[in-house]
Amino acid sequence: MSQSKKFETNAIRTQIERSQHSEHSVPLYLTSSFVFDDAEDMRASFAEEKEKNIYSRFTNPNASEFVEKICKMEGAEAGYAFATGMAAVFGTFAALLNSGDHILSARAVFGSTHTLFTKYFPKWNIQTSYFDVSDLDQFEGLITPNTKMIYAESPTNPGLQVLDLERLGVLAKKHNLILVIDNCFATPYLQQPIAFGADLVIHSATKLIDGQGRVLGGVTVGRSDLIREIYLFARNTGPSISPFNAWTLSKSLETLAVRVDKHCDNAEKVVDFLVTHNAVEEVRYPFHHDHPQYEIAKRQMKRGGNVIAFQVKGGLAGGQRFIDAVQLCSRSSNLGDTRTIVTQPAFSTHSKLSEEDRLAVDITGGLIRISVGLEHTDDIINDLRFALDAVL
Repeated sequence: MSQSKKFETNAIRTQIERSQHSEHSVPLYLTSSFVFDDAEDMRASFAEEKEKNIYSRFTNPNASEFVEKICKMEGAEAGYAFATGMAAVFGTFAALLNSGDHILSARAVFGSTHTLFTKYFPKWNIQTSYFDVSDLDQFEGLITPNTKMIYAESPTNPGLQVLDLERLGVLAKKHNLILVIDNCFATPYLQQPIAFGADLVIHSATKLIDGQGRVLGGVTVGRSDLIREIYLFARNTGPSISPFNAWTLSKSLETLAVRVDKHCDNAEKVVDFLVTHNAVEEVRYPFHHDHPQYEIAKRQMKRGGNVIAFQVKGGLAGGQRFIDAVQLCSRSSNLGDTRTIVTQPAFSTHSKLSEEDRLAVDITGGLIRISVGLEHTDDIINDLRFALDAVL
């Protein structure tokens, strides 16, 4: 069988070599270091003249298997797994950027990423300019001689704006810039940014890739020359994933397709309900026809994902009443879990942003982000109806 395998098959049948015990399920390699046959084996391994595990901060069989699966799913040449999604974000920036470099970022990014751009990177003379997701015509005017990287999430957190990845890919190539896309909300099952021109793709594996709220993890995959720099940075600074978490996430990938399809089924039904309720002023979901980037989403995503953003009446107070009234849904800042989760971003994931910065990306007090889980949709909708009734 020489033909390429399908997504679901790669997720299940990509695995490291079995041990002498011929186990069916891949074993855990809970070891800090690895031994060498002799002095020459040790020398050649550290000189990287041969591929061999040396120390689990560098590589570990469980981490290697997890990365290999993500690479196959994303169409990437190489990758590196991190302890968390934010470690992947920071590690990617830190490995590739130098003092004096400039980042062009979509304005709508995760709160912690925004903090990197505004609080920490300026200390190292790395500057960031924001571009409007819905107005790429002004993009080229923001490029400076020092611009090195384009960074964006698509769909964005929490407002679910969708970027035209193909157009960004063309712009990045035209100006010789590194295009980095956070693909966390879509997962490799729904979207592969490398196919549209991205050089690197980042995931917070803590979210849908794990899918059950158990472990933390992150991963960056893409061009091998860029991953080489990221690997060397991580090898020396230590943000590597633990073998146990890598093993858990690799097993989680085996069910990613079936889980995400069910998440999307449930989310579509929840959207159909939300648009009918009097307490809801606006619903944003990539595959809903009223979404401003609906056509782009349909072109580059397989389905709309499990996250919905909606505005409730009453602003900040209305949002608080909704959050207080839910009974089945979890109040949490996480997403991508089997459990449906609701959060008020102005008070949680984006609370460290100024009000001006939040409003610039449509994060109002009444904005609710819901990560639709795998419960029966009747029960999810009944809980949302009860909570929305409390808003009125």
